[in-house]
Amino acid sequence: MRRMLVGMSQEKLGDALGLTFQQVQKYEKGTNRIGASRLQHISDILNVKPAFFFDDMPGAASGTAGFAEDGSSGVVDFLSSSDGLLLNKAFAKIKNAKVRRKIVDLVVALADQDGEAKMATAAALPDALPVQE
Repeated sequence: MRRMLVGMSQEKLGDALGLTFQQVQKYEKGTNRIGASRLQHISDILNVKPAFFFDDMPGAASGTAGFAEDGSSGVVDFLSSSDGLLLNKAFAKIKNAKVRRKIVDLVVALADQDGEAKMATAAALPDALPVQE
């Protein structure tokens, strides 16, 4: 997800690591394991701390906030998808906080039609949304 957020291709990451893009694919899919030194190198290339790759994992320390705590493991899958990344990048570009709030309200209302969302969730969101007016 981080690689895609910074707009880096698997090929470019592979070149930086001295690997093929197929090897990067295997790492991303979890087919092959990543050693600690390789993970450190990847985190340096992607400008994150190695701990970034462990945040929000099941079994994480109870004091850390994450997607796994609220039982919505599908959120991580969605955010990692091309649709999720595109939606989040576009949403983050919206400068008007009121417009962002209306979009969140719309999405919550649409989801609520299917019985999947609660308005309490929407009420809790203002703290999570950055205010840029």
